[in-house]
Amino acid sequence: MSADYNYPLDTEHWTTEEVIDVVNFYHLIEKANEDGVKKEDLMLSYNRFKQIVPSKSEEKTLGAEFERQSGYSIYKTVKLARNASDGDIVKV
Repeated sequence: MSADYNYPLDTEHWTTEEVIDVVNFYHLIEKANEDGVKKEDLMLSYNRFKQIVPSKSEEKTLGAEFERQSGYSIYKTVKLARNASDGDIVKV
C-alpha cells in the first residue's frame, strides 16, 4: 500500500487538514482495491474529498493522475461503492 509514488495534491491551495483528508481518501481507494473497505467509510471519505475538490474537472484530473501513478481508479471504486448495499465491504 502507498507504494513508490506521490499522491496528486494541491498543497498551494489546500489546508494541512484538507491534504490529510485527501491522503486518507486515496489510502481508502488503495485499500478498497487491495483488501476491501466498508462502504460507509469510503463514501464518507469521498464526500469529504468532494468538499475539498468540488470541481468535476479537477476531480477528473486528480483521479487520472492518481490512477496513472497507482493503477487504481477513483471513479470505478466509488461507482462500485455507490452500488453496494449499506454495510457491505467494497472490494474491487
